[in-house]
Parts: sequence; structure tokens; C-alpha cells
Amino acid sequence: MLETDELTAFVEVARQRSFSLASESLFITQPAVSKRIAQLEDKLAAKLFDRIGRQVLLTEAGRTLLPQAESILQGLRIAQQSIRDLEGQIQGSLSLATSHHIGLHRLPAVLERYVQTYPQVSLHLEFLDSELACGAVERGDMEIGVVTLPENAWDNLECVKIWCDRLHIVLNPKHPLANRKRIKLEDLKDYNAVLPAQNTFTRRIVEAHFRERGLQIKENLTSNYLETIKMLVSVGLGWSILPETMVDDSIVSAQVSSHSFKRDLGVVYHKQRTLSNAAQQFLTLLKKHAHNSKNKI
Repeated sequence: MLETDELTAFVEVARQRSFSLASESLFITQPAVSKRIAQLEDKLAAKLFDRIGRQVLLTEAGRTLLPQAESILQGLRIAQQSIRDLEGQIQGSLSLATSHHIGLHRLPAVLERYVQTYPQVSLHLEFLDSELACGAVERGDMEIGVVTLPENAWDNLECVKIWCDRLHIVLNPKHPLANRKRIKLEDLKDYNAVLPAQNTFTRRIVEAHFRERGLQIKENLTSNYLETIKMLVSVGLGWSILPETMVDDSIVSAQVSSHSFKRDLGVVYHKQRTLSNAAQQFLTLLKKHAHNSKNKI
């Protein structure tokens, strides 16, 4: 008989590719993780991991087991939550993935209100790039994500828009273009850019505008942390694009002729997953807060 704690340890080692990191994530000792894996391997009469130097790699048996183990654990979580939801109580757990920017600038007031209103909910919050957060929700690892919404729909994800985030081209105050009242995209092509990494949703927005004009971006540095990008722009390492809420005296916002940049922020969840009471209440609270904040502007 396979035990859930053994499968949990196996899945976490596979994700982390490390016994020590898995032990930290599970809040147990590394020998305890190793023992659970050994017990699982004995029961299956198969080796699940190869240890090559410092690397931990799945064997063929491990790769075969992984999706099945994830499905079993996810099914158990859903079953437990469904039983709790039958009682109509807001309790249990809520796994939430969000980007660093949204987590720092959009969610603090909502999270504070949520944990005060529903203290019986165990909130698991994970900071991920929006693309990775969407993937975690699609796989069933996280129940909901509060992210930059993808421009192109994902087959398995329901996307609920909460905010429209206006984006600005930003420059160091001493940048050659900083004193112009209005610039063109063509003016930026010869200057270094500091942008989010390739394949991020925000990066794709910028690239789409440049591609429409047949322009190439002269990339200097990349970072997926918008606060880091702001700092790099403020010291003169290149121009970038940032949310309007981040523009202050340390950088200059440039008006771009015939172009407006924006991205949609909101919630994603799996289309085939019934949201728990805890998740539904979080979504309700989030919408209410966003509506009230908008009315105050």
C-alpha cells in the first residue's frame, strides 16, 4: 500500500531536484525524506532517482510515476476540500500563486483583510512569474493565480480580469530622450533597453508594438523583477516599460506617439476545477476591493 506522505516526498524531490530543498519545503528532515523515498522504492521494486554528483534526476520509473502521483495527491486535496465545502464553512487551505509586482503592489490590503476575515483558512502563498503561476494552476499545483493575464487564452484556464494596468516607457532623467514631450518607437531602437525576460507576458506586449513597426529592440539587461528594472533605469542602464503606479521622481515617463501600452491583471483558475469556498471568497473580496479602489480614483 502506497502512503500519501511517501508520494508527497517523491513529488517534492522531483520538483525541487534536491532532497535538501524538498525537506525544507515539507518542513521535515532530509533523512526523513530519504526514508520515505526508500520505502516507496521498496514497495514499487524500482529505483526512482539517480544521484549524479549533486544532481538528482528521475529514472524512467520515476518519470512514469510522477504524473500519476501528482494526480493522486491532487485528487485527495480536492476530495478533502469538497467535504469541507459541503458544510458551507470558509476553512481548509487556499494555494495562491502571484507575481512579485502584484503581490507587493496590489494584494497587501486584500490579503490582510482576507486573513482577518477568514482565520480558519490556511493560506499558502507562492511568488512566481506570471507564466509559471499559470502553469502551476494548469497542472493543479495551485488553486488560483493572481497574475498578468496571457494575451492568448490557455485552453484549460479561466481568466478573470480585475485591473487594467497602464504601462509607461520610462527613462533616466538624464537620458537623451528624457526632455522630449513626445517620442516615437523609432527613437528608442538605438538605445539600450532593460526589459523582462523573453516569453514573459509583459515582454511580449512590448515586442508586439515594435514588431508592428518592423523595429528591433536593443536589449542590454533583463530582469523579471520590476523593482529591479526601475532601479536599473534610474541609474541610466537603459529605457524600459513599467506600470504607471511605479513612476516617480527617480525616472521619467515618455509619451509615445500613436502607442498606448497596457496589460490586464487578474485571476486564473482551472476550468475543470470547482473553486473551494475559500477561493470563491478570496475572489469576491478581490473584486470588491478593486471596485472600491477604482471608485476612489
